[in-house]
Amino acid sequence: SSRTARSEEDRDSLWDAWGSWSECSRTCGGGASYSLRRCLSSKTCEGRNIRYRTCSNVDCPPEAGDFRAQQCSAHNDVKYQGQFYEWLPVSNDPDNPCSLKCQARGAALVVELAPKVLDGTRCYTESLDMCISGLCQIVGCDRQLGSAVKEDNCGVCNGDGSTCRLVRGQYKSQLSANKLDDTVVAIPYGSRHVRLVLKGPDHLYLETKTLQGVKGENNLSSTGSFIVDNSSIDFQKFPDKEILRISGPLTADFTVKIRYAGAADSSVQFIFYQPIIHRWRETDFFPCSASCGGGYQLTSAECFDLRSNRIVADQYCHYYPENIKPKPKLQECNLDPCPASDGYKQIMPYDLYHPLPRWESTPWTACSSSCGGGIQSRSVSCVEEDIQGHISPVEEWKCMYTPKMPVVQPCNIFDCPKWLAQEWSPCTVTCGQGLRYRVVLCIDHRGMHTGGCSSKTKPHIKEECIVPTPCYKPKEKLPVEAKLPWYKQAQELEEGAVVSEEPSFIPEAWSSCSVTCGVGSQVRLVKCQVLLSFSQSVADLPIDECEGPKPVSQRACYSGPCSAEATEYTPEETDLLYGSLQEFDELYDWEYEGFTECSESCGGGVQEAVVTCLNKQTRETVDETLCVMSRRPPQLLKACSLDPCPPR
Repeated sequence: SSRTARSEEDRDSLWDAWGSWSECSRTCGGGASYSLRRCLSSKTCEGRNIRYRTCSNVDCPPEAGDFRAQQCSAHNDVKYQGQFYEWLPVSNDPDNPCSLKCQARGAALVVELAPKVLDGTRCYTESLDMCISGLCQIVGCDRQLGSAVKEDNCGVCNGDGSTCRLVRGQYKSQLSANKLDDTVVAIPYGSRHVRLVLKGPDHLYLETKTLQGVKGENNLSSTGSFIVDNSSIDFQKFPDKEILRISGPLTADFTVKIRYAGAADSSVQFIFYQPIIHRWRETDFFPCSASCGGGYQLTSAECFDLRSNRIVADQYCHYYPENIKPKPKLQECNLDPCPASDGYKQIMPYDLYHPLPRWESTPWTACSSSCGGGIQSRSVSCVEEDIQGHISPVEEWKCMYTPKMPVVQPCNIFDCPKWLAQEWSPCTVTCGQGLRYRVVLCIDHRGMHTGGCSSKTKPHIKEECIVPTPCYKPKEKLPVEAKLPWYKQAQELEEGAVVSEEPSFIPEAWSSCSVTCGVGSQVRLVKCQVLLSFSQSVADLPIDECEGPKPVSQRACYSGPCSAEATEYTPEETDLLYGSLQEFDELYDWEYEGFTECSESCGGGVQEAVVTCLNKQTRETVDETLCVMSRRPPQLLKACSLDPCPPR
């Protein structure tokens, strides 16, 4: 960057200082002025030796005429091909707008009388862009070269369109025997971009009334452009249609009327931008509420008529929905302490500054939704603090000098967690009917595996599939289940935990079953881990740093019967093969099933509790080998037959 700065400095040092600005090319209507500088080097200097700026940006009087037309008329006393002509300007040439093309009055002769118009000539009649040295340069509504600032539809430079309103509508003629004409629409003074289209046999005409009360009428009898009360009118007349355009702003009140000319109905569509002539205007501050010791004073707003320059009733400003009444402003006043003799309470020196009333809010309520967008609210009130520091509520207008804080705001606008289903596994068989699996994850708005998805909307992780290849073997009683890794992956992701910024137990994958058939066991490592947000890495912590129950690190597993004939399955084995994702030690457990008969019929005996291995889902007794992973309950005995035996 330092080399670039030096190169620019070296480049500029080859030039002499800029000279003074030339006289403006025009005295009104917007012209151009230039400034020159000299190259001090024997070699070529980088950059330009001339610069331009706009000048004389004031409107010309109506009698001044068009600047391009003045340049054409300057050739009226010069013969062209041996003959004198009265030349009229040819504007809006799309190919070369900065050449001086003129047309001979009353003839079709169009001639380029000069390759370049004078600096400051408008490139196009409806644009502020101007020709400088034969090139069309962009000019904004701020009259600055190269500026892209434009007028809004209300005619305000760089405005927001708030000072006018769009009016559009349609009129349909209603023929009457005793009615020759009718009013289509009244367009008030100052309106812009007026356009009316009549379709039908009737004709449009205009009535005008200036602000001074002078009335006028124009019959619009032929196609052309003309001036009506200093407003430029463009009118086109066709056999079955008439089009009226007025760029504006209108310099009088226009009333567009229709004159009936045939038995058929006509319709008129109109559109224009109407200025909001009644505006709110802020007043000065009212007198202070106290003569000393600190008080308040407010502003107000009054409705002002821009045409008559007088204050009118508020209802005129309320007529426009776009008109928003400004809120009153409040400020302190008369802060000097009051004399002790005037009956006021004496103000102590430390209380010379009396704080203004202020907005005070309660905390936000909890969000109405944990995700997907909710709302939270709070109450906002205007309060005032006295000299003892006591805070009390006051009227809201006292705080209106600053905007009131919002009472409702959106919250938790991120998307809710949703299920993400991955691709299906291949079918578990090579012929006939089988099963296929997929992993279904609950994903949050950051794309991370999380919880919180509704189980009701979870896509299924298993479905039947059919391989069109026919099987040449007896059909099995049950569909063949998926082998690892698909079923195991689906199960473990279902149960898995995600590392977060809070310490949590993170189990690793289960080991392989300790046996190849029958009931065995599996183990896994369970760590206490935390996600370090600043480095996005995972750190191991001591086990006691994690709260909550620690996931089990050992469970039972069943690898099928050890018999070579594996086509028939017991109900318990089938449940293990095709059941849910529950653990074996959760599915089977020891339970007491009553007591044995008493060892004696009298004189005191004992009963022993009967312990069985039970399927907790079906409540059926199963083989004790299925409960090997559960602790067998202790032996229970109880006394019985305590009545004495009868004598023999």
